[in-house]
Amino acid sequence: MTLEESRLTRTVHSTGTAGRTGASGRTHVTATSTAFGSTGRSRRSRAFVRAAVWWTGVWRAAGSGIRTAAEWSAETIRPAGALVAFAATVGLVLGMLFGWVEWMVAGAASVLLLLAAIPFLFGARSYDVDLTLTHERVVAGDDVAGEIVVRNDGHRLSLPGRIDIPVGAGLVEFGVPLLRPGHHIAQQLDIPGMRRGIVTVGPATTVRSDPIGLLRREHAFEDVHEVYVHPRTTSLPSTSAGLIRDLEGSPTRRLVDADMSFHAIREYAPGDSRRQIHWKSTAKTGRLMVRQYEESRRSRMAVVLAVSEAEYADADEFELAVSCAASLGLRAVHDARDVQIVVGSEIPRVVRGRLRAIRHIPSAAPRPMLDGFSGVDLLESTMPVGDVCRLTAESAERLSIAFVVVGSGVPLTRLQQAALAFPADTEVVGLICDERAHPRMQPVSGMTVLTVGTLEDLAGLLLRGATS
Repeated sequence: MTLEESRLTRTVHSTGTAGRTGASGRTHVTATSTAFGSTGRSRRSRAFVRAAVWWTGVWRAAGSGIRTAAEWSAETIRPAGALVAFAATVGLVLGMLFGWVEWMVAGAASVLLLLAAIPFLFGARSYDVDLTLTHERVVAGDDVAGEIVVRNDGHRLSLPGRIDIPVGAGLVEFGVPLLRPGHHIAQQLDIPGMRRGIVTVGPATTVRSDPIGLLRREHAFEDVHEVYVHPRTTSLPSTSAGLIRDLEGSPTRRLVDADMSFHAIREYAPGDSRRQIHWKSTAKTGRLMVRQYEESRRSRMAVVLAVSEAEYADADEFELAVSCAASLGLRAVHDARDVQIVVGSEIPRVVRGRLRAIRHIPSAAPRPMLDGFSGVDLLESTMPVGDVCRLTAESAERLSIAFVVVGSGVPLTRLQQAALAFPADTEVVGLICDERAHPRMQPVSGMTVLTVGTLEDLAGLLLRGATS
């Protein structure tokens, strides 16, 4: 019994071991097949990703090429060229489909015209253009002179072409003849009298085009000039004589500790200067007494220029107002007076009535001041002159005299209301620019109103030589 039991035990053990071995073998085969399947799927996914990336790159390159071709076509093909290209396409297609010889001939002729126009586009970038101006600051109405030098920097013969030079909203054209390599041609540039403003001259643009005007190729250079066209000004009398001196000569009602116009003697207060002690009064009263003065009018002047379209009859009247304001500011700068030149600023329509803004024109020297006047324009959306005067009075300190320059669109009552924005001790002079009016000077409820029809009337009025 013992021997048989031992055999059975070995048999069972051996059979169990075989079973485990078979099971483990089957498990290994199953894992291997699963690994092979996952590897295949990962390879397919990587191939799909590579294909997607490749197609994305191809799509982007094609889109970029199409955009470049569209931009080139829009810049190169003129309306006449587009019409000829359309005629070529329609003629060839219809001729081949229906056997119409006439349409085929018309399409072939259109294709030949386009092919013949292509050589005229070569060499557009072989030029070197140098643009110079004799003056970049002129007075309105004066001509601007300059020179343009065109040089062939290429190694081939340059076909005849054209150079366009934008001048503000206009265009100046130059014909360029046949140029050999290294040769150049110089031509004078004459720009007729321009209106006041900041005019951009350039950039010079080389233009290649065929004789029929089917195709056109341009290349712009970087040479751009800004010409400041200053307003016309007139010589005014010095502010130490005439009307301005009369307005500034009288004392104000503001009391100060030191000036020329004696006012009274008062008791000494802490902080008073000892130099102003009046010793005789001190000896009589037994207390320290000091002198007190009325402040004389100082050379603090403001020039307010209205820029709203509704305040002028036309653009010429506005130019007269700008010239008058510039003449007043120029005279004040030459006399070394403190002057502020203020104009209204453009305000968006959505915030008009809720936003107030003014702009100061530089007045430290004549050139910056005239450059600032070159950039002043009529504005459709801005504050009326009364609000501009109110902001000027708030921002300026102790003005002695203020000039308010307006057009004929501002009635006298509105001009009086604008003058009320300044302090009571500031003399206000209203200057109405009306080309249809005669020059005159009239006092109106505490202010002086000057009316000018031409720029030359201003000097006579300031000298008080005009008849009322």
